[in-house]
Amino acid sequence: MTTHHSTADLGLGNEGHMPSLAGATAWLNSPPLTTESLRGRVVVVDFWTLTCINWLRTLPYVRAWAKEYEPDGLVVIGVHTPEFGIETDVDRVRHTTEAMGIEYPVAVDSDYGVWQAFANHYWPALYFIDAQGRIRQHHFGEGEYERSEQIIQALLDEAGAPGSRDGRAAPVEPRGIEIAADWDHLQSPESYVGYERGERFASPGEVAYDERRAYALPSRLRRNEWALEGDWTIGRERVTAEAAGAKIVYRFHARDVHLILAPPAGGASPAGGGAARFRVRLDGAAPGDAHGLDVDADGRGAITEARLYQLIRQPGPVADRTFEIELLDAGAQAFAFTFG
Repeated sequence: MTTHHSTADLGLGNEGHMPSLAGATAWLNSPPLTTESLRGRVVVVDFWTLTCINWLRTLPYVRAWAKEYEPDGLVVIGVHTPEFGIETDVDRVRHTTEAMGIEYPVAVDSDYGVWQAFANHYWPALYFIDAQGRIRQHHFGEGEYERSEQIIQALLDEAGAPGSRDGRAAPVEPRGIEIAADWDHLQSPESYVGYERGERFASPGEVAYDERRAYALPSRLRRNEWALEGDWTIGRERVTAEAAGAKIVYRFHARDVHLILAPPAGGASPAGGGAARFRVRLDGAAPGDAHGLDVDADGRGAITEARLYQLIRQPGPVADRTFEIELLDAGAQAFAFTFG
């Protein structure tokens, strides 16, 4: 239940006028929108990138608000600003938009024009804009969904928008990967595997940047350390398996394990094809009922497109465990682990 508040109750300020959307390189689900054409409408701008687990877990709320309050005059605009190079392709963004049930306008921001205009630094980021074109509030990251919906209702009331907003929350239906993290037991952080932002890499010996090299596992991994085994190239934002059987191993403490993966370069269309096979193990065994959405009980799956893959979702108690993924086809790429 969302309690009904006014803009004064919520202490909304004035963070300046909504910046331009002119930096968008394309638009999906809509002709190009401008700040001028939106004047008189309450607007929520949602910065996202398609591989971000934090955005995926906020999406069911944003989707629900767009559906519930569009008849009252709300305009939700998704701004897709890519974190990784694999996210810049407009067809991939379009495919994700359709697959995730996003029906509101999406500004494709592959050149970071809108991101820079807003001076934004986060995924996801929500900006709440009143009918006079002023940013009245913002929120970075997950959470505060009830307050965000209160802000939307209050801004619609302030604008004199039609409709009955009696404080009831819009129905939200998270599904699959969108389900909230197990925050009480989550003790593993987002972990990049490329050398630009990689941390806690535990394979012994020298690391070769942008060059093929054989790596080995250490005698043991501490919590949140990871290592490579087999032939790999460690690049700026990714690691690439140079031979079949190459492995990544991570010691984690969380319910869920996600990994951003991509098929061999040029090997798959945004919607699939040219898949690269993999096998997942948990403490050295098949995951069984702890398998994620993208893996079967035997731990087998395939990389069909560049996206976030859910590899482990444990039904039982959370403890320190060892995750392993073996890439069965050369050329497969990995970018970052996230947990839930």
